[in-house]
Amino acid sequence: MSIDEAWDILLKYDFKRTKNREILLRFFDEADRYVTAMEVRVAVEQDNPGISFDTIYRNLAVFSKLGILDETELNGERLFRMQCATDHHHHHFICMTCGSTKSIPICPMDSVTVNLSEYEIEGHKFEVYGRCPKCKIG
Repeated sequence: MSIDEAWDILLKYDFKRTKNREILLRFFDEADRYVTAMEVRVAVEQDNPGISFDTIYRNLAVFSKLGILDETELNGERLFRMQCATDHHHHHFICMTCGSTKSIPICPMDSVTVNLSEYEIEGHKFEVYGRCPKCKIG
């Protein structure tokens, strides 16, 4: 997702264009990986030393709810990244060390739904965790 697309969504839901939101969106546009709220705070404090952790966390929650950010949980901590710019359904491998991702072009739901024929599926999330080649070496 581009910053312009994110702003279109925010403005559609009557969220104002603020300096803090601009800084956060720019950070995620450049990060291209999953990060914790604390990592976001450390990175954006340089551009805006007065930004509070509450402001960051509240905006991350809004961005996630509106589909601007993708969210996952690892070791009991929420991680965020900019939503993928692709329209096709896919999943991700997530590096537990650096937070980088790799797209997985197939979906395992076809094999799962065979055993759930009487159930109504409303959604799913499938992620694979490990270490990317760069982190595996180090």
